Amino acid sequence: MSRAKLKPPVLKLDAIQEQAAQQVIKRFLQERFELELGSFEAQEVLDLFAREIAPLYYNKAIFDVQSHLKERFESIESDLWALEKS
Repeated sequence: MSRAKLKPPVLKLDAIQEQAAQQVIKRFLQERFELELGSFEAQEVLDLFAREIAPLYYNKAIFDVQSHLKERFESIESDLWALEKS
């Protein structure tokens, strides 16, 4: 598949994080499946995860934070109503 046809990753790591992630991918595939990847191949795998999988985790995290904040705001609102003077 040509890289030009692929959508760009939604989430991007800085260079140091990207190198660390490449090393994790290389080590995992070597230890688990006895596959040796070069930096180019590891970057392709990383790009796939960044494009297709990372947004799912990101969106789940956003949803979880929204739910948590909603609960907290409801609690704060309840506390404020309790302070109201009649």
